[in-house]
Amino acid sequence: MKKFLAKSLLILAISTSFSLIVIGQTKTLPFAAGETLTYEAKVSKIISGMAVADLTFVVGEPSPGELQIKADAKSKGTLLKLARYSFLYSFATSIDTDKFRVKVTERKATEKERVRTGEAKFDYGEKRVTYVESDPAEPMKAPRKIASDIEDQTQDVVSGIYSLRLLPLAVGKRFEITVSDSGLVYEVPVRVTARELQKTVLGKVWCFRVEPDVFGRGRMVEDEGHMTLWITDDARRIPVRSRIDTTFGRVEVRLKSVSGPSLTAASH
Repeated sequence: MKKFLAKSLLILAISTSFSLIVIGQTKTLPFAAGETLTYEAKVSKIISGMAVADLTFVVGEPSPGELQIKADAKSKGTLLKLARYSFLYSFATSIDTDKFRVKVTERKATEKERVRTGEAKFDYGEKRVTYVESDPAEPMKAPRKIASDIEDQTQDVVSGIYSLRLLPLAVGKRFEITVSDSGLVYEVPVRVTARELQKTVLGKVWCFRVEPDVFGRGRMVEDEGHMTLWITDDARRIPVRSRIDTTFGRVEVRLKSVSGPSLTAASH
């Protein structure tokens, strides 16, 4: 259960990647360098609303035409005290803003005492992603290497959330998604199923309810479950809430704070 919980939180925090043709036709983004989004994840089953993790996303701009997004998912609260299980997932994603697609992903996963580091490089000329993962505790051990074919518009698990914010969301729309995670590539069906009023730290705001199909055989999480996300119906398209229903309970992730540039759009 603990391993599945950690995997589910990782997927919930950073897993929705979207392919969009119009991204390459616009340079107007609803976010800019300096934006920071923080979230809290809670699990409900026997005990209601157990806090289990904090999630943070920070946008940086290391050079013109490029964004770097750093994302962390860190265990906290009841998960540490009762389950005695800790994790920290850290990602650094470099994005080409011209076509808004991932260039390089660096990741570090710490689960209790176990640490793994990995890097994925996306070669669009060769249409190939190559992922190499190492164990710092065993420097003499050969790294794990996975390579897969990719499409011209491919995201990783972090850049995908930000490409989602560029989509022309509307109730009834459907999308087919190309997602690369740890060198593997997945196709994810997505539906926009409703427009709903949500109570958030931003106040009561109208949001689109988005349902990506990430659970099941051959998908990103090969277990039973269902994921729902709520994205604000405004110029910034901020993800304010996520919910995942699984066999062990429900996970709720809610936006705690937004900081950074006070703008509705930024040009790159």
